[in-house]
Amino acid sequence: MPTPESVAFSIFGLDIMWYGILVTCGIVVAALMVYWRAPKHGINRDKLLNLIIICVPIGIIGARAYYVIFNWSYYAGDIAKILNMRAGGLAVHGGLIAGLAAGAILCLVWKIRPLNLMDLCVPAIALAQSIGRWGNYFNGEAHGGPTDLPWAVIIDGQTYHPTFLYESIWCFILFLILLYVDNHRKFEGQVLLLYGMLYSLERFFVEALRTDSLMIGPFKQAQVISLIIFVVCFITYLIIRRRISTSRHKSKKA
Repeated sequence: MPTPESVAFSIFGLDIMWYGILVTCGIVVAALMVYWRAPKHGINRDKLLNLIIICVPIGIIGARAYYVIFNWSYYAGDIAKILNMRAGGLAVHGGLIAGLAAGAILCLVWKIRPLNLMDLCVPAIALAQSIGRWGNYFNGEAHGGPTDLPWAVIIDGQTYHPTFLYESIWCFILFLILLYVDNHRKFEGQVLLLYGMLYSLERFFVEALRTDSLMIGPFKQAQVISLIIFVVCFITYLIIRRRISTSRHKSKKA
């Protein structure tokens, strides 16, 4: 699987990168999906549109800021490099933290139940990740170490684990799982917690294969935060399920 040209086309001398096109496509598809499914969650589409318009740019800024902070030795003092996102450099965790935090704050202001909104959004976010990861393929980045596997990505004549592909496939499967759960959810926040667990589980193991990870000292940043998110979501999920089970048991006795 050889790496293709990173430039899709040029307009007036400005190169339009496949990375930007694919990330944008992921965002647009996710936005359309949550807009279409908003009534199922009892959320007004006009308010949802306002949320999207505000949260998407904040999420992108958060993704870039997160990447720059954990790669500061490369970006320090160079504003042009910091602002140049066309060559890649967005951290998923940064985008999720910033975007979801902004959404939660707006929910409190506009009287929308935050967990209900998150349950609506996270299946679409997983789908957006599945699409956007292919931008890494065109940039020849986010790959693993050398491998002889038949589906290896070829960069400069060397074959590597296509970790972007592993994550893309998993995020699409995750999208289908979360969509099913959202249609049969037992409590608000269930879809969000499952996303936190299942995405973190995949990211922890796939990150172990990557050679371009952001680091926290000797540890891979994405593995550390994935482990923390998984544990928090898993414990929270068990507590809520136990409370629901106890409540049902008491109601049957009554």
